[in-house]
Amino acid sequence: MKLKFKDWNNYLGWAMFLIASIVYLSTMERYLSLWDCGEYIVSSAKLGVTHAPGAAFFQLVGAVWSILAFGEGTHYATIINASSAIYSAITVMLLFWIITFFVRKLFNAPNDNTVSVNAIKLTKAQEIITLGAGIVGASAFMFSDTFWFSAVEGEVYAMASLFTALIIWLGVKWDADADSPAGNRWLVLISLVIGLSIGVHLMAILAVPVVCYFYYARK
Repeated sequence: MKLKFKDWNNYLGWAMFLIASIVYLSTMERYLSLWDCGEYIVSSAKLGVTHAPGAAFFQLVGAVWSILAFGEGTHYATIINASSAIYSAITVMLLFWIITFFVRKLFNAPNDNTVSVNAIKLTKAQEIITLGAGIVGASAFMFSDTFWFSAVEGEVYAMASLFTALIIWLGVKWDADADSPAGNRWLVLISLVIGLSIGVHLMAILAVPVVCYFYYARK
């Protein structure tokens, strides 16, 4: 069966997730880094209060992950570090889809922002360029020093990066569905995700102007 562009886009996105998961899980810290990570690992496992009490959602999710340690205290650090690796791998996957969305928009000949990305028809060469751009961009981010550093330890930045990417990706989903009667459901979901992101790190708020620009450009 011949695969369509949408299928390749989905499969390659999940492939980027798998590759990133392998890279981060195989290189992650097995115990703890000598800074805030120990504090966040313990506060997640025991539902304590950190020096920045605004990371409540991170600690709640971390407490769920900690169940996998089955009460063995020496495994808490490994589990929480692994959760950061998974968050970061999901971020890479979402980044791939965000990049392919924007590249498809660039190929929109009339440069009309009101046209849904689903209505843009690409040639075979344009499809290859789009998917290639997603692979190169997501790979460059995957192996970047700062992101890789936060992906292998139990700190809030991996989950904050995930929320940042998730907010923008949901904006992409709204853009593709904006003409339908139920399109604004994505905006409601974005509002929920923004609220949850505040319970991790305020850096995710930087994605809000991007979503506002999506709305402005589309409408």
